[in-house]
Amino acid sequence: MQAGLEHTREALRSWSWLPTADEERLGVAEDLLLMVAELVANACLHTSGGPGELRLRWDGRRLRAEVTDTSPVPPELRPYADPGRPGGHGLRVVERLAGSWGCAPEGGGKVVWLEIGCPPGPPNHRECSA
Repeated sequence: MQAGLEHTREALRSWSWLPTADEERLGVAEDLLLMVAELVANACLHTSGGPGELRLRWDGRRLRAEVTDTSPVPPELRPYADPGRPGGHGLRVVERLAGSWGCAPEGGGKVVWLEIGCPPGPPNHRECSA
């Protein structure tokens, strides 16, 4: 999971999102890091093969993060869990912070994705994969 977060940080650096003194950009970057950690953790916890690939794409308007795994079973939002107990909150965090998210079949498994709107910034469009 640490490698995925470092990959995400490096992509954000290459797109000039980090480091930043702009509080809005920093907040969006921190939210993205949290959501990527949640998607990777879910692949670790709920699939036998763990996460496959982490893909990040930014088109200057929105950023899309995708995590693949070998399980065809789509993720499910659990009923609201007791906020004082661990577990069951990850997808709720993603649902609340992401502009949109979902799941699609890919190969014999799936890809779980999320998208966030980007605050204004430099037009440095790239794609990164890990």
